[in-house]
Amino acid sequence: MPTRPLWQDFNLASFWAGVTAYLWYAFGALPLHLEVAGQLGLDRGTASSWIFIIWFTASLLSIGLTLKYRIPLAITWSIPGLIYLGALAGQFTFAELVGANLMAGIMILLFGIGGLGRRIMVWLPLPIIMGMFSGSILTYVTRMVEAGVNDVLVAGITLGAYLVGRLVNSPKCPPVGLAVVIGGVAVYFFGQTEMQQLVIELPTPTIPDMSFSLGAFLGVSLPMVIFAMGLGNVQGIGFLMAQDYKVPTNVVTISVGFGSILNSLFGGHAASVARSTAGIVASSSAGPHEKRYWANLIAAGLALTIALSAASVASLLTALPRSFVVTLAGLAILSAMQDSLQRAFSGSCRFGALVAFAVAATPFKILGIPSSFWAILLGVIASLMAERAELFAQWGQKKKD
Repeated sequence: MPTRPLWQDFNLASFWAGVTAYLWYAFGALPLHLEVAGQLGLDRGTASSWIFIIWFTASLLSIGLTLKYRIPLAITWSIPGLIYLGALAGQFTFAELVGANLMAGIMILLFGIGGLGRRIMVWLPLPIIMGMFSGSILTYVTRMVEAGVNDVLVAGITLGAYLVGRLVNSPKCPPVGLAVVIGGVAVYFFGQTEMQQLVIELPTPTIPDMSFSLGAFLGVSLPMVIFAMGLGNVQGIGFLMAQDYKVPTNVVTISVGFGSILNSLFGGHAASVARSTAGIVASSSAGPHEKRYWANLIAAGLALTIALSAASVASLLTALPRSFVVTLAGLAILSAMQDSLQRAFSGSCRFGALVAFAVAATPFKILGIPSSFWAILLGVIASLMAERAELFAQWGQKKKD
C-alpha cells in the first residue's frame, strides 16, 4: 500500500486527463440520460433523483477505491444498461424497472461474493449478446435521423457539427462536444425553448415505488447484470490489468453490487466499472504509471457537481427542444452502436447474432417477457442449428480462459 503523501503525486498530465473524462461525462452521458428519462415519461423529481444517485454513488466509490489502492479505478454506471432501459419504454412500468434493477444489484453483489460472475459469460456468447444489444438500441439512431430530417435548423445543424468534429479528428475538439455547443447556438436562435422551466436547486432524492415480476427479471435484471459485469467490469478491469495495475477484482465487483443496490433504491440503475473512462484516466497520456490515479480523483470530484446539479439537469427535459435532446442522445450512442455491431458480426456465431439483432429490434412480449430475452434464446438456438461448431468452440475457449 503506497504511503507517500497524495500531493506529491499530483501532476498536470493526470489533471487534464481527469478534466477530459469529466467532459465525456457532461457531453456524452448526460444527454443520453435526459433522452432515456424522456422516453420513460419520468417527472422532473424522479429523473432528478435518478441522476443524483447514480453520479453520487459512482463518485464516492471511485474516490474511495482510488484512494485505498492508488490506482485509477473509475466506477460509473452502465451506459449500455441505460440505453437498454430506454429501449424498454412502454414494455414495463417504472416500478417494475426499479424492482428489476434492485434484483440485478443483488445478483451482482452475490456474484462478487461468490466469484461466479464469469460463469454467466461462459454460456452467453458475446456476439449474440452484442447482436441483441444492437437491435435493442437501433431505435435511438432511427429517431436521431428522423429528427434531423424534420428539424433541419436545430437537429440538422447539430448533426452537421458532429460530422465536422469527426472530420477535424482532434482530441481538443470532441465531436459530441462540438455538437452540444453548435447545437446549443442553433437552439438559441431557431429552437422553441422553455427556459422558464429551468430550475436552480439542490436535488431531493426520492424512493420510488417498485414491483417485481418474472418478465422484468428475465427481460431486465439478467441483461443488466450482463451489461454491468460482462461489458463494464470485464472490459474496464481488463484494460487496467493491461496497464499493469493489480486490480482487486472481487472487492471492485462487491463495491459495484453495493452501489447498484443503493442506486436502485432511489430509482437508479446498475453501477459498473467505466470502460470509456478507464481508457482516459489509465492510459499513458494520463501521466506516470504510479500517479495516474490522480486523473480519476479529478474526474470523480468534478462528477460530484453533476450529482449536486441533478435537479437543474432534469429540468432541461422540459426546457430544451425534444429534437435537440433526441439528436444528442443518438450521437452519444453511435460509438456504442458501432462497437456492438463489430463485436456481433466480425467473428464467430454471426448468424446467431443476426437472429438476435432482428428479434431485439422488433418490440414484442410473449408471456410478459420482452423480445430482448427471446433474442438471446433464439440467437443461441440459431447458432446451435446453423453454426454449431463455432458455438461449441467459443464455449470451450471460454472454459479454458
